Amino acid sequence: MEISWFGAAIAFVAGMVVAFIWYQKGPIANAWERLTGVTPERSRPARTRNMTQLAIANLVTAVGLAAGISIVSEATGDDSAGLALLVGSAAWLTLSATTLLQHNAFELKPAKLTIINAGYQLAMFLAMSLVIGLL
Repeated sequence: MEISWFGAAIAFVAGMVVAFIWYQKGPIANAWERLTGVTPERSRPARTRNMTQLAIANLVTAVGLAAGISIVSEATGDDSAGLALLVGSAAWLTLSATTLLQHNAFELKPAKLTIINAGYQLAMFLAMSLVIGLL
């Protein structure tokens, strides 16, 4: 197995860009803010910690996707971007979406919040996978 470290690094950047775009002021961010009660003012004291955690999580996700895509690519002989997107979709569905759904259900969070956060995770997984598949 050969991990594309360059692909993982660029995928990390892509994941950070998705987060920045997804949660910028607009309909999605406004709905998220209403549902969570987390405002920019309220989150300011924890911003450095939160951004550090986001960066670490995105780095681990990028490397994990690069490894998973490499394994599947080697096993199938297919190194296409389409296969990378398929692996990213499967990883999102089996690891991210199901975990988020379970936690939000038990924490009695609104379904709309689950949809917003799962949508972000899907966009991030697909962006990262596409980058890895193209490089």
